[in-house]
Amino acid sequence: MSVRRLLKRMHLASMTWFMLCVGYIVVRALHEAGFKWWLIFTLSGHSALVVFLLVSLYLFALFRGVGSTQYIAQEHPLTSTHYYMGLYVAAPLLGGLAGVLGMLGVTDPGRFLVGVALGTLGTTFIVWVVVDPVAGLVEMLLPESRKHRAERLARIEAERRARHERRERLLAEAFAREAQQQQQWQERLQPHAERLATLLTIDVTSLPKAEKEAVDIGATAWRLGGLTCMRQLRDMAIEISKRSRSEVRPVDYVSYWWDGIGDWRRPSLG
Repeated sequence: MSVRRLLKRMHLASMTWFMLCVGYIVVRALHEAGFKWWLIFTLSGHSALVVFLLVSLYLFALFRGVGSTQYIAQEHPLTSTHYYMGLYVAAPLLGGLAGVLGMLGVTDPGRFLVGVALGTLGTTFIVWVVVDPVAGLVEMLLPESRKHRAERLARIEAERRARHERRERLLAEAFAREAQQQQQWQERLQPHAERLATLLTIDVTSLPKAEKEAVDIGATAWRLGGLTCMRQLRDMAIEISKRSRSEVRPVDYVSYWWDGIGDWRRPSLG
């Protein structure tokens, strides 16, 4: 069995013991305050579900989330050791043992159990709330820890900048390729765009013949560069038509003529 798995199981046992001690102290305090046993157990029954949900979330974090977090030994020379982690997770059990030793000779079972429970809570509080933060603070102030942390953060920042620069370079290359491709299409599509612009200005009676020719031009553009190429050709034709007939806004027949060519779809009338 690995040390980490052993620590997790020890932590589970410690938390179970810790919650039992807390529950016992709460129940005994309510009883000594004058509450009836039936009321105490009724309240405990409702609280048990909440405690169960909280414990389930805690165990999920322990075994799937927080428990898998690795301490950096160079920055945490004390708290990353197995000895310290063993002390940390076993604090409730050690507190219970200290409570048993401290209550030796007490004949009253109730007082004995209260002493054991209080020993558990006191030791757990000291280790988890006092000792652990102080130990972590001391580790952060050590020169070697501060140096390693600064180097690690600088390395992370350098990697982040390198990834950002790589993304920017890839985007710039993609935009450059797209611009170059559009320039190549511009030269090849110019005659087709001029012809489409002419078809947009023909008489209404000639629209069926114009549509057939426009479909052939659209199919050529689709084979050349797909939907992007078709859009560029359509925009070029509209622009040429606007320049040649500045006083009349051209009707965009192309968007309807090309419906069904490749991925081209006519605009929605709604």
